[in-house]
Amino acid sequence: MKITSVKFLKGVVDSDELFTDGTPQIAFIGRSNVGKSSLINALTNSSISRASSFPGRTQEINVFLINNLVYFVDLPGYGFSRVSGAGKEKITDLIDCYLFNNSFTQHKIVLIIDANVGMTDKDISMFDELARHKKDFIIALSKIDKMNQSEYHHKMMEIKKITGQHLLFPFSTKSMKGLTQILDVVLI
Repeated sequence: MKITSVKFLKGVVDSDELFTDGTPQIAFIGRSNVGKSSLINALTNSSISRASSFPGRTQEINVFLINNLVYFVDLPGYGFSRVSGAGKEKITDLIDCYLFNNSFTQHKIVLIIDANVGMTDKDISMFDELARHKKDFIIALSKIDKMNQSEYHHKMMEIKKITGQHLLFPFSTKSMKGLTQILDVVLI
């Protein structure tokens, strides 16, 4: 499916009836500053999602309507250390409420990992939680253009040791590499 329209619907800071209206949802989750907004913008060929060089900018769930058929759900980043204790807890609760509440069903979840950094403890924890809750998810590896071939191969091997048989999709928002493959898997 080709994306022909994208519209920002709303920012959500709590559970919302929007998540139970029957529209398929594609959720994007990852550490702060991993490239969630950049990936959404590249997939939609737009600048609909605010990308920032300042980690932790997204502190609500941003919902976008794609082709009037599916929601792209941009979750706040996890693991940002500059957010205060209460702020961190609120973001964690918001993420957990959306991802692991039985009332909400995601068609697919895209777990975004910075390939240049590899999987942090927080990434591994999110991976384990998604697997434990039997979520249908893929792993998108961002920032691959920042590595040489040797570094790329080494990081891929490290990540595969942790993720096993889960689908990995290396991508670059600069060269557009891997974006078509991600769209083919997440869109119905």
